[in-house]
Amino acid sequence: MTSRFGLNSWRAQPLYMTIIRLWLGVTWTYGGWAKATDGGYLDKASTNYFGAQINGMIGHSPISFLLTHMLEHATLFAWFVMLSEFAIGIAVLAGVALQAATLGGLSMSIILWLSATYNVHPYFLGSDLPYAVLWLSFFFMVRKSNNGRGRHDGGLLPNLRDRREVMRIAGVAVASVIAAFAGGSFRPKKSAVSAIIAKSADVKIGDVKQFTAVDGSPAFLFRTKAGVFAYSRICTHQGCTVNYDSLGNQLACPCHGARYDPTNNGAVLAGPAVTPLPKIKVAIVGNNIVQI
Repeated sequence: MTSRFGLNSWRAQPLYMTIIRLWLGVTWTYGGWAKATDGGYLDKASTNYFGAQINGMIGHSPISFLLTHMLEHATLFAWFVMLSEFAIGIAVLAGVALQAATLGGLSMSIILWLSATYNVHPYFLGSDLPYAVLWLSFFFMVRKSNNGRGRHDGGLLPNLRDRREVMRIAGVAVASVIAAFAGGSFRPKKSAVSAIIAKSADVKIGDVKQFTAVDGSPAFLFRTKAGVFAYSRICTHQGCTVNYDSLGNQLACPCHGARYDPTNNGAVLAGPAVTPLPKIKVAIVGNNIVQI
């Protein structure tokens, strides 16, 4: 399979492989596209933010220790996941480094199962474990197909000494990046005003007010002479809810001691956290303070 490319690789396989390959390739490509077109996937203020999704899995997953480290670099991992889904899907459809792409799909499905759907019962109601089985089955189909044509060299990894193979892999990488940025142009535009937080007259200069953000998460609103600003109350370390320390003018996590500076973009002052608190966009519009 790795020795053929494009339409030839489709013609050379039996119908059952065509059905499974088409399903997996299209699904993984669509998964990348869904993330690329989701306006909240990379937005730290959104409930769809990749970091918020990870945060919701921590404590309920057998790999929580890995998710905690991912949370500290959530945006970087968000890009990695999106581009990986595009790359795996496109490679499977195009027949590029097919065995490596299949193993990539298998790995992603296992990680998703251990993080997102591990606690789904009965197990067959979650999609990630069945996808892992499907990827594993397809991998052995590809191996058998290669051996049936006299290819006994394994071929688990692409042959980087083959210039054509390297060019094909580069083409998949470029196509993945283009698809990711193209998806951004289809993201829905945010409305000018999402929700009213409070009457402007009810929040004086120097006040700190708790409120619930549009995505349902708890948040703090601050008003100073310079205007209004707000932060999520979800600690970026392990997802506890931070409190406001009026004496130190800091946001403090009661779980592990992380502290944040609301006057400096939510920067970390102390504790195990390394990522600032997510900012929430707010403004004074007319007589109201609103989330935008």
